[in-house]
Amino acid sequence: MSTAPEAPEAFDTSEASEASSSARPAAAPPGHRGGPPPPDPRRWWALAAVATAQLMIGLDLTIMNIALPSAQRALGLSDPGRQWVITSFALGYGGLLLLGGRLIGLLGRRRALLAGLSGFALASALGGAATGPAMLLAARGLQGAFGALLTPAVLATLAASFPEPAERGRAFGAYGTVMGSSSGVGVLLGGVLTDWLDWRWCCYVNLPIALAAAAGVLYAVRPAPWAAGVRVDVVGAVLAGLGLMALVLGFARAETEGWAAAPTLGPLAAGLLALTAFGWTQRRFAAPLLPPRILLDRRRAGSYLSVLTLAVGMFAALFFLTFYLQNVLCYAPVRAGLAFLPLTAGLMLGVRAVAPLLGRAPVRALLCPGLLAVAAGLALLGRVRVDSGYATHVLPVFLLVGLGAGWVLVTANSTATLGAGPDTAVAGAGVMTAQQIGASLGTALLSTVAGTATGHYLRSHPGAARQAAVHGYAVAGLGAAAFLCLAALAVFLLTGPLRAAEGRGPAGAG
Repeated sequence: MSTAPEAPEAFDTSEASEASSSARPAAAPPGHRGGPPPPDPRRWWALAAVATAQLMIGLDLTIMNIALPSAQRALGLSDPGRQWVITSFALGYGGLLLLGGRLIGLLGRRRALLAGLSGFALASALGGAATGPAMLLAARGLQGAFGALLTPAVLATLAASFPEPAERGRAFGAYGTVMGSSSGVGVLLGGVLTDWLDWRWCCYVNLPIALAAAAGVLYAVRPAPWAAGVRVDVVGAVLAGLGLMALVLGFARAETEGWAAAPTLGPLAAGLLALTAFGWTQRRFAAPLLPPRILLDRRRAGSYLSVLTLAVGMFAALFFLTFYLQNVLCYAPVRAGLAFLPLTAGLMLGVRAVAPLLGRAPVRALLCPGLLAVAAGLALLGRVRVDSGYATHVLPVFLLVGLGAGWVLVTANSTATLGAGPDTAVAGAGVMTAQQIGASLGTALLSTVAGTATGHYLRSHPGAARQAAVHGYAVAGLGAAAFLCLAALAVFLLTGPLRAAEGRGPAGAG
C-alpha cells in the first residue's frame, strides 16, 4: 500500500501516490497557466472502456444460471456439484476484491485493467473448452480472481477521470446502469446463447467483450511509471481473503445443508474468526490492506451497508423470479430472459433521476429512498400467486427493484470513492465486496425462509407443489421487504450528521 498522505481536497484529482495515470493528460497543454489540469478529451472513451469491462463481469454473475442445466448434462456434473459452478466464481471474486483493490497501487490502473481483462478472457476460454467438471470449476474460480483485480481498477479509473461533480454524476450514472442491468442482460444472453448455440458460448462470449474493452483502455487510459515504495499487507490479504471466501462458502452450504449443519457452521465460524483477526491487524499495521479511516467515514460506511442490504433483497428476488417464470409460468429460457428487461428499464430510470443529485442532496436522502423502492417491489412479490399475470404482478416488481437499485448503486459507488485519495481503489472494492456478501447471504437466507414456508404449506395442502413453491417465494419476498425497511432506517441514522457543522465530509454531502 502507498504510505503517502492523503491530499486534503474533497476531490482527489492528482492521485500521485498511485502507480498509474488516470485518463487525463500527463502534462498541461501549451499556454496552460496553472490550476487544475484541463479535462482529458479521451475521458469519455475511458468510461466506455471500463464500463464494457464491468459489463463482462456483471454478465458472468448470472449468465451461467440459465446455461447450468445444459452444462450439467454435457460434463456429468452431479446435482450437489452443479452449484459450485456459481459458487466458485463468487469465492474468487468476493474473496479477493480487497486484495485486488490494494494491488492497483502496485500495478497502476492501466496495467491492472489490462491484466484483469487478459486473465478474465483466458479463464473464459478455459471454461468454454472444459472437458470435465474440474476444468470448468477451475476456470470459474480464475474468472472470479481476475474480476477481483478488474473491478477496483474500473472504479479507481472512474473516480480519477471525473473529479468534477456534474461530470462525476453522469459517469457514475452510466457505470451504475451497466452494473445494475448486467444481471438481467446476463439472464437474457444466457438463454439466447444456450438455446441457439451451445452453453459453452456463455464463456466464449467474454472474448470479444474483453478485446473491445482492452482496445479502449489502450487508447484512453494513459500509462504511468511504476510506483516506488508501495507495500501490500500480505497478512491482511490472507486473512481477508480466507475470511470472505469462508463466509461465501458457508452461505452457499446453507442452501443445501441447512444452517445448523457442520458443513455450514464450520466455514461461517472460520470466516468470522478470520475477519475478526483481520480487523485487529488493520489497526496495528503501518500499511493496512483496508485502512480503518475508510470504514470510519459514516457516509462511506452507510454506502457499504446500503449495497449489502440491497444485494440481499435484489439477488434473492431475481433468484425466485427466475424459477417462477420458468417453473410456474412455463416460460422458455429466452422468454424468461426477455421478461427481465423491465428491470433494466427501471434501473436506467433510477440512474437518470439520481445522477444530477449527486453532490447536491444529502447521501441519506438518496440511499434511503432507493432501499425503500426495492422494499416496495419485494412486498409486491409477496402478492404473486400461481395464476398471477406477468403484467399485473411481476412487471411492477421488476420496475421497482430496478428503480431502487439504480438509486442505491450510483450513490454508493460515487460516495465510496469520493475523497478516498490513494485508497480509492480499495474503497471502491469495498462496494463490490459488500454486494457479493449480500448476494450470497440473501440467496441462502431467503431460500431457507422460502423452503420452510413451502414445507409448512405442503403439510396442510398435500399435492399442491406449485402453490407451495409460490407461497414460499411470497413469504420470502415479504421478509426481504421488512429487512430492507429496517436497513433504510439504519442507513438514515448512520449517515446523518452528528452536529450542524458536519454538513460536508470526504464522502459527500450528508
